Amino acid sequence: MAQGTRQGAVMVGELVATGVALASVGAVYLAAAARVVKQYERGVVLRLGRLASEVRGPGFTMIVPFVDRMRKVNMQIITMPVPAQEGITRDNVTVRVDAVVYFKVVDAADAVIRVEDYRFAVSQMAQTSLRSIIGKSELDDLLSNREKLNQGLELMMDSPAIGWGVTVDRVEIKDVSLPETMKRSMARQAEATRDRRARVINADAELQASKKLAEAAEAMSDQPAALQLRLLQTVVAVAAEKNSTLVLPFPVELLRFLERSGLQAQAETAAAEAVRGRARRPAAPEVADDSPAAVEGEAEGERLPELEDLPEAEDLPGRPEDLP
Repeated sequence: MAQGTRQGAVMVGELVATGVALASVGAVYLAAAARVVKQYERGVVLRLGRLASEVRGPGFTMIVPFVDRMRKVNMQIITMPVPAQEGITRDNVTVRVDAVVYFKVVDAADAVIRVEDYRFAVSQMAQTSLRSIIGKSELDDLLSNREKLNQGLELMMDSPAIGWGVTVDRVEIKDVSLPETMKRSMARQAEATRDRRARVINADAELQASKKLAEAAEAMSDQPAALQLRLLQTVVAVAAEKNSTLVLPFPVELLRFLERSGLQAQAETAAAEAVRGRARRPAAPEVADDSPAAVEGEAEGERLPELEDLPEAEDLPGRPEDLP
């Protein structure tokens, strides 16, 4: 009896030990097989080196220990800065351009199977694409037309990335570094452009002002009193500013009148001097002129004496015999 009780106790102890061992093995197996996949991840399982049929979704999942190997792939959008790349543009300008790439994994199995390291692959592809786009573009495009260049970079990177289970969401050029000489040249060009625009604007303003002044002059010519009113307004405007300047309006019509009076006085003075010169000059001896014009002039002016009008011989002063 005692021996049977002793044997039963031994069996119970062995069963308990076996149960404890099995529980320990089960716990170890569960710890080795249990996996937790986060919401933004996907689990790619390789069973004996071969891809399992399905990709494990988020949550709790089990794999076969020492047979299956699961690799978790992040499905979030990844922001990757592209190191600054130095290149020569199409118009022979050396620039340094850096960018940033936004991409995400759309097929976890392809991202694990088709490419060794999809992050490194995307980084290298972004650098080469950036160098290529620099060589195809001009400096003005890099500075002002970045949206078009961003779209070109996105297309260049998205085509090969689709085969890796990756899609490029967006590419942005961050900064364009120029040489100091080019910066100074562009500054001078910008200054010259602004100066030209300022001159054109001033010339346009002068043209419009001249047209308005011409219209105002035409309106004032019809009403002379308008000019006087304008002069009075100018005087009022100047007097309102508390200064020591005295503005005395002088009508333009008065200047013209004085100019005409001066010219008329000069003409009269010249005419008077000419008359005095002729009066002081001795009379020239008269020369007989038998021309018809002279005869006609004498007929019109003073009639010649007739023969009967001549004095008698005795009436002449002195007789011939009295002459010596």
